Amino acid sequence: MSAIERDAAIGIDPYGFASAHLSAPAHAALVTLRDTLERSIRPLMSDAWERAIMPDAVREVLIPLELMQPAGVSDDEASSSMFSGFRNYVLARTDVSVATLYNAQSGLFRTTIRQGGSPAQVAELDRRVRSFSLTGAFALTEPDHGSDIAGGMATTARLTDGGESGSPTWILDGAKRWIGAAGSADVIAVFARSVHDGHVKAFLVPRDAPGLHIEPLQGKVSLRPMQNAVLTFDGVQVAESSRLHNVNGWRDVSRILRAMRSDVAWIATGLQAGALDAALRYVTEREQFGRPIGGFQLVQEKLARILGNLTASLGMVVQLSAHQDAGHLVDHDSALAKMQTARMARESVALAREVAGGNGILLEHDVARFFADAEAVYSYEGTHEITSLIVGRALTGASAFV
Repeated sequence: MSAIERDAAIGIDPYGFASAHLSAPAHAALVTLRDTLERSIRPLMSDAWERAIMPDAVREVLIPLELMQPAGVSDDEASSSMFSGFRNYVLARTDVSVATLYNAQSGLFRTTIRQGGSPAQVAELDRRVRSFSLTGAFALTEPDHGSDIAGGMATTARLTDGGESGSPTWILDGAKRWIGAAGSADVIAVFARSVHDGHVKAFLVPRDAPGLHIEPLQGKVSLRPMQNAVLTFDGVQVAESSRLHNVNGWRDVSRILRAMRSDVAWIATGLQAGALDAALRYVTEREQFGRPIGGFQLVQEKLARILGNLTASLGMVVQLSAHQDAGHLVDHDSALAKMQTARMARESVALAREVAGGNGILLEHDVARFFADAEAVYSYEGTHEITSLIVGRALTGASAFV
């Protein structure tokens, strides 16, 4: 009897996606990441989830691995959607908050800099972002505007002549909500609508800027270790030199979001792998009626369904990243992958919770973390409804957006 194929970096991989799409150095970097997570991070996360804190050890352990430019990995592969996708997968397989925290820097913030900044800004900042010597957060959604943020953005930016300094200065007013890692970032990439031309701009705002107030968001039941915040801007001054010069309208923001949705689809896929790992650990150790429950037919059927969802999700995200790395980036491709992988993740974690029975809601067995965190992944970076409408628009040629 043959066993399901496993990969040293990503775990269960029946169709060999990792070996087919990663170079040997890239694969080795992910094996090191996987071992580091298993040894130093996973043992911390149940307590971190219970206490709603992100352990300092997470960044302390991950930053030295230089995962945005691992040793021996070419620049092109290190910056590729494929490698960053598998990196997010491995991180999410351990914990979704850990993946979200790292991706806040490597995905959200770095993508905003690289696609929103001028060539000079990218040359100055990208190296610092890769090394974490400059940490950042991404501030788009608002208290009253999430899915309708494109037309409803209420945070404003007003350009002045700078007064006595003579240097053009922008004044930001408004509020942002759900901003991950804002309380620890050096700067926050803030999107605001210019009162002069009505178009969206992006600004790098220091966390300690006068007039910026950061309030931690309390009471979450998903992604609890990941720290989110409400940001209030009251006359915050930002120099023109801190405006990202290639963000001059919603079309530019959409270009940034298009690349980010693939990251979330990979996280939704890695989440399923983590849930399957946790379920397998449980069913091989738990005995009922005199034998491990992993030998029961109904349990095996649920495990097989999780693996089917996981493998289908892997196939989608691998092909999506291959398309993106070939220069084919379109909204409906990334929206379809995010919509479907997040939907399957919801089913997969529910099945994992079922095989663990009542113990599936206890943090000590890990399944509960993935079960709860799937709800956040289902909604962030494009809700199911919004991603569905993006796909529907491409199918029919008719927009159903209000």
